[in-house]
Amino acid sequence: MGDSRTHRGPHPDDDRLFAPQVAPLLRQAAADLCWLLSRGYTRKSALKLVGDRYDLLARQRVAVSRCTCSDDETVQRKARQAPPADLNGRALWLDGYNVLTTVEAALAGGVILYGRDGTYRDMASMHGTYRKVAETPPALELLGEVIASLGVAESRWYLDRPVSNSGRLKSIMEEVAAAHDWQWTVQLVQNPDTVLSETEQIVATADSVILDRCAAWFNLARATIDRHVLAARVLEL
Repeated sequence: MGDSRTHRGPHPDDDRLFAPQVAPLLRQAAADLCWLLSRGYTRKSALKLVGDRYDLLARQRVAVSRCTCSDDETVQRKARQAPPADLNGRALWLDGYNVLTTVEAALAGGVILYGRDGTYRDMASMHGTYRKVAETPPALELLGEVIASLGVAESRWYLDRPVSNSGRLKSIMEEVAAAHDWQWTVQLVQNPDTVLSETEQIVATADSVILDRCAAWFNLARATIDRHVLAARVLEL
């Protein structure tokens, strides 16, 4: 069956899985997982241990995992985080899908996870295909406004070539940029993680693999949501 979604909104079970009365349990699970990760446990084994202990369902385990990292990872990521002033007159390289889907989800009322490292992450999963939703154009507009307000000289977006519809999204991004005279370039590459992990430029992402390897990063999705999506459903664990 084809993907007929028109929004990047919440899962039907999210009101129950992430209800206010459930949050304390999820926070304790997240704290336990951070403790185990900080002591060298692998994420897979530690998540199973914690998930089983607290009887978490699959989507709750995903949320707890995406919110957590070890003590060392927290310190190192925050040390490489660029303040807004550092972007003035500089280039910004963006992890396109990572940044865009989080803002789309926030606009659609989806659960936004507040990570221990200060990032915002969404619960979306593309499964190799990106589908344009109602929130795509406004999300790009908001991201563009924030980027422009920071004085970024050039925005270079990277999209995963293997993901279906990347070419179509590239065209949409270029149309939005042209309408505002924003200096955007959009590139399709086999693996954005590799490109963004190795550059000396500031990157925009919440991808843990990139955060642990890049030279410097900026918290663009969070900056955009905090500024423009005041009703975002942010879950802090």
